[in-house]
Amino acid sequence: MFQLFLLGSGLLEAQSIGLLKYRGGGDWYANPTALSNLIDYCNQNLGTQLDAEPVTVEPSSNELFAQPFVHMTGHGNVVFSDMELDQLQRWLDGGGFLHIDDNYGMDPFIRPYLERLFDDSPLERIPPDHPIFTKPFSFPDGLPKVHEHNNRAPEAWGIFRNGRLVLMYSFESDLGDGWEDAGVHNDPEELREQALRMGANLVWWAFVR
Repeated sequence: MFQLFLLGSGLLEAQSIGLLKYRGGGDWYANPTALSNLIDYCNQNLGTQLDAEPVTVEPSSNELFAQPFVHMTGHGNVVFSDMELDQLQRWLDGGGFLHIDDNYGMDPFIRPYLERLFDDSPLERIPPDHPIFTKPFSFPDGLPKVHEHNNRAPEAWGIFRNGRLVLMYSFESDLGDGWEDAGVHNDPEELREQALRMGANLVWWAFVR
């Protein structure tokens, strides 16, 4: 299993974060600049010392257990085998944190797997007063909205194990789009800042909670 190291100053020693490569034909590689920008933002603003580039991991690989934080995104189909779901369960119960960001189009494919992941821990709404929305940056209204699709408010869903949030599913937010290079979507700088701050909260939760 991975280990989390805290320096005397409270800063994190160098570690990597993961990008989940899944089967099914969905574009797991969407938002190619997002994670490197989020890593840079965390290193500059949180004092982390994360490796500059994410590590691509598959749910069937033992490399998964070396990653405290793994991000998953895409627009389309997702397929997990029973063995892959079992491995994800063991990783999450062992301390891992998974952030799934629907990049618009993933929801009908990923949600059935999230319902199956833990029989005794259903997907539920994350309240806006949860610590993941308060540290180190405050989001009193919960998840920020980055891109508009269906005129719906952003939704933060989670899976809790023994009171610990182990998985966050961001829906109708397009959070990862806000982490991309500025020229990719031409979003206002203040919107990108909100997205990066929320991403930093996710990383902080995964490493320091």
